[in-house]
Amino acid sequence: MAEQTHVLFVEDDDVIREATQLALERDGFAVTAMPDGLSGLEAFRAQRPDIALLDVMVPGLDGVSLCRRIRDESTVPVIMVSARADSIDVVLGLEAGADDYVTKPFDGAVLVARIRAVLRRFGHAGGPDRGGADTAPMDGGVLTFGELEIDTEGMEVRRSGHPVALTPTEMRLLLEFSSAPGTVLSRDKLLERVWDYGWGGDTRVVDVHVQRLRTKIGQDRIETVRGFGYKLRA
Repeated sequence: MAEQTHVLFVEDDDVIREATQLALERDGFAVTAMPDGLSGLEAFRAQRPDIALLDVMVPGLDGVSLCRRIRDESTVPVIMVSARADSIDVVLGLEAGADDYVTKPFDGAVLVARIRAVLRRFGHAGGPDRGGADTAPMDGGVLTFGELEIDTEGMEVRRSGHPVALTPTEMRLLLEFSSAPGTVLSRDKLLERVWDYGWGGDTRVVDVHVQRLRTKIGQDRIETVRGFGYKLRA
C-alpha cells in the first residue's frame, strides 16, 4: 500500500488483541489496539482511523455503545466482533450503526477479507451504474420517488426537501434499490452487490440496514416481499 490503512481494534482479551494486531500488521495495516471502550473512544477521536473493529463485550464502554458514539461523530466503517453468531449483540451492533460483523473465533484471512470488502465499498460509494426506464431522472442525475430525491452524482438524499444523512453502506443500499425500482432484490443479491460478499453471508445484516434506511426515507418506501426480498416503491 502506498499509504497504510489505519485500523482501530478494541478488544479486552490480551491474547486475541495482540495476535490480531500482528496478523493485520503483517497484511500491511497500521493498527491501534485498545483494551477497553473508553480508551478506544479516545484513540478514535485522537487518530481518526480508516476503520474500527470493535469487540462487543469490552469493559468501561461496551462495543455497542462505542459504536453509537462513533456513529454520532463519523461515518467511518465499523465492524463488530461477537463471540456468538446467534447473539442478540449482533443485531444490537448493527442497529447501533455497524456496517458488518465477524464472529469469534475468526480466521485471520477471513477477517482481512471482510475489512477489505468494507473498505472497498466505502471507497466506491457511488454504487452500480445501472439506470433503468422506471426511474424518474431529473437534471443533474437526481432520481425522484415521491417525496424522496436521490442525487446520484452529489451522493445526497432529500426527503420532502430536507437533507437525509446516510452512512455509505445505507447510501449504497439505497442506490441499489433506486437502480431498479419495483424490482424485488433478494437478500443474497443485496449481500453480493452492497456488502461485496462473494460467499454466503448472514442476511440479518441486510434486514437491519433496510430497517435503518426505512426510518430515514420513510417506512413505506421499501416494501418487504415475503419469501423473496425487498423492493423500492416507485
